[in-house]
Amino acid sequence: MKEMKKSKKLFEEAKKLTPGGVHSALRFFTPYPIFISKAKGSKIYDVDGNQYIDYHLAFGPVVLGHAHPSITAAVKDQLDKGIIYGLCNELEVKVAKKIATHVPSAQMVRFCNSGTEATYHAIRLARAYTGRSKIVKFEGAYHGWHDIVSFSSNPTLKEAGPEECPVPVPDTAGISEDSAKQVIIVPFNNQEVVEKTIKKHHKEIAALITEPILHGSATCIPPKEGFLKFLREITQEYNIVLIFDEVVTGFRHHLGGAQKIFNVTPDLTTFAKAMANGFPVAAVCGKKEIMENFTPTGNVDYGGTFNGNPISMAATLATIGELEKNEVHKYLFTLGEEIRNQLNQTIAQLEIEAQTVGFGSVFQILFTKREIFNYRDTLSSNNKLFVEFQKEMMKRGIFILPKPNKRCHISAAHTKDDIDYTIEKAREVFKMLR
Repeated sequence: MKEMKKSKKLFEEAKKLTPGGVHSALRFFTPYPIFISKAKGSKIYDVDGNQYIDYHLAFGPVVLGHAHPSITAAVKDQLDKGIIYGLCNELEVKVAKKIATHVPSAQMVRFCNSGTEATYHAIRLARAYTGRSKIVKFEGAYHGWHDIVSFSSNPTLKEAGPEECPVPVPDTAGISEDSAKQVIIVPFNNQEVVEKTIKKHHKEIAALITEPILHGSATCIPPKEGFLKFLREITQEYNIVLIFDEVVTGFRHHLGGAQKIFNVTPDLTTFAKAMANGFPVAAVCGKKEIMENFTPTGNVDYGGTFNGNPISMAATLATIGELEKNEVHKYLFTLGEEIRNQLNQTIAQLEIEAQTVGFGSVFQILFTKREIFNYRDTLSSNNKLFVEFQKEMMKRGIFILPKPNKRCHISAAHTKDDIDYTIEKAREVFKMLR
């Protein structure tokens, strides 16, 4: 890695105060994580003065670029009016109207603060609405860290069981054995297994939750043609609530979510990440008849001190305003296609055992030639080679997260020069690794 004496020193201090020296496990990597001093546009700067083109973008929220002037101005303006009231504010209504206008499933909207909270509320709501308790979840999908969804996000092949009947594998210690009895794991893009499973267990299933594009722990796996439509049809047939987790896909791919792109409308949708270009905010959206089961109109509790706080609402409203300028997503998709095509051309020319997968402004390099349809396909990638690739790119001023099962993101602040430089340095690294 580059010279990072200050990061190393800070990490040594942090370890004395914080378990592992980090406040989220995914921020740790060997020999020690980097500490960031500032970020602007497409760049991040560490405490040692190193500059990087940032393709991590904080796991994806920074869709417009770091410290975007319009978002910063909106937040600064609101700061003078107060940070939090613990009461209702006009911005909540304005943002909810915007979301209801753009998102097909959003007849009603409730705000919270993180994707994990949103999926937790959506699943609880589905259980109350249907009177059933189990959920169906796809292997390799990540929906947050609460107990019911903390299964089979990134299991090994040894743990996972047969593909036609995956075993719920706990993502973490500390989950009760009873939780495993409430979740059914199925393979993504496998219509036959999903149909068989739902027909067998439909009387117990409250909800099927899925990312429209598998992003969470499986890099980027788009649905096969017709797969999301099939999920919509079979859940309707058996009165199961269909939840789209659009925490990643949401405003990053389209203001209306991936559901707008694929023309499939779920019963409930969860959003977070790119909603406010990095400010903490999330939302549960859905059909009125289901959403009104939340208190005070129904009996499903839903609270939160920071829900709908005016700072996050101001940032969300400003972000939506920027994304309503139609060229933003078009630009993101253009750059995404450019970097994927150029990387794949380089890989083919150098005869590297690799491929670049992705969708829209998301991409990731997998060191395998296997065609990727589900999470298990991604396990064929040479993760050791990926980590070497990441380290070498970092030396050259390009930051991608050293986690092979995650993904890279592009923001509206990235330029053609950023992309060209990245391709040039990737070619150098591929040659070296070959």
